[in-house]
Amino acid sequence: LVGATPDDYTELASRVEAELGRLDGVLHCAAEFKGLTPLLHTDPADFARAIHVDLTARWWLTQACLPLLAKSDAGAVVFAVDDPLRTDGAFWGGYGLAQSAQETLVPMLQAELGEHGPRISGLRPGPMRTALRGKAFQPNTDMQARPPGDYAAACVELLSVAGAAQRGRVLELPA
Repeated sequence: LVGATPDDYTELASRVEAELGRLDGVLHCAAEFKGLTPLLHTDPADFARAIHVDLTARWWLTQACLPLLAKSDAGAVVFAVDDPLRTDGAFWGGYGLAQSAQETLVPMLQAELGEHGPRISGLRPGPMRTALRGKAFQPNTDMQARPPGDYAAACVELLSVAGAAQRGRVLELPA
């Protein structure tokens, strides 16, 4: 996601269309986070990379895929987002800003697409035991974190027609 351009995503969508004719779903869960750092000391390139991977690239990919998703009977896009109660605070930098922006993007895009377009939703899982989380929390003290696979069923549900009730909303799962 770091080096791809809007044209790269358009080409990807064209290849998917040529091979499959449509696209049923996109799950955005890639993320960029270097670690907790005061904004004053954040490397500008790291800040820009976090905003790009965690927001801009997700949007570019979605934008390129929307026509394909519209060809599906149940096209869906799911944005995995982090907990704003934590990431809106100090030291979260570009990652935190991108998470807040995605919280806004989900209902905004769904409102523009309407009820008959692809479904747009967000998923805010509980704490997950991942390398990204390990950059902000010590694993031996982070007892709430669960394996990422514990949230797979929620991803599948939101991508399926069963997730229709969450259209334009962010589904929050308990820890």
